[in-house]
Amino acid sequence: MKLNSDVEALVASGALFVANHSGGKDSQVQLIKLLEVVPMTQLVVVHASLGAMEWPGAMELARDQADAAGLPFIVATATKTLLEMVERRFEGRPEVPSWPSASTRQCTSDLKRGPIQREVRRYAKAGGFKVIVNCLGLRAQESPGRAKRQAFSRMAISNSVHTWYEWLPVHEMSKAEVFNIIERAGQKPHYAYALGNDRLSCVFCIMASKGDLRNGRQHQPELLQQYSDLEKKTGYTMHMSRIPLVELSA
Repeated sequence: MKLNSDVEALVASGALFVANHSGGKDSQVQLIKLLEVVPMTQLVVVHASLGAMEWPGAMELARDQADAAGLPFIVATATKTLLEMVERRFEGRPEVPSWPSASTRQCTSDLKRGPIQREVRRYAKAGGFKVIVNCLGLRAQESPGRAKRQAFSRMAISNSVHTWYEWLPVHEMSKAEVFNIIERAGQKPHYAYALGNDRLSCVFCIMASKGDLRNGRQHQPELLQQYSDLEKKTGYTMHMSRIPLVELSA
């Protein structure tokens, strides 16, 4: 794996590299590639647990890959679930759409990014790390928005205590490359991909394709009912298509 000069310098300087791991294929291949270029003493794997909202086995896949590599594994947990967040938003401001959207993704900021940054700060302080490289498995091929992301940048959350950078190690990879590298490493991706899923995160995601939602309905019918009940209670739909989830996933 070829590194740009900025990342190469950060590796050499002893910076802490944080492998964000959702349990999905892109996180999995990211960790495979990071292990080729970053010393184990500078690597930590972190998973934002979404509880019942995420595909069963996602956290375990991330944990097992970290364990097999001999890396520390951190689970970051928010103080609320997605459904609790939606319900609180509805109770506080019923006139405003209660569910996250592509433009207001509280699910990412409140349930993933915030808890992860909290745990990483704690880990970095305990280990004496001053510089943190936050590694994300985002690929340009996935969406126009991700294609525009810089592969390496300094993060605005940097302060006098910690300097943060964001690095997207697999940004230029194709979907075929990702699966090939995982196979060559002797690993298997999460079983949801064999079911036909395009993405892996929440079982029912605001960005999900119809196929992913159908898989979720088939394998997690009780969770679907919880989402549907909350859609009816709030009067707002979960998916950005504005079609009720029961209809969209049929």
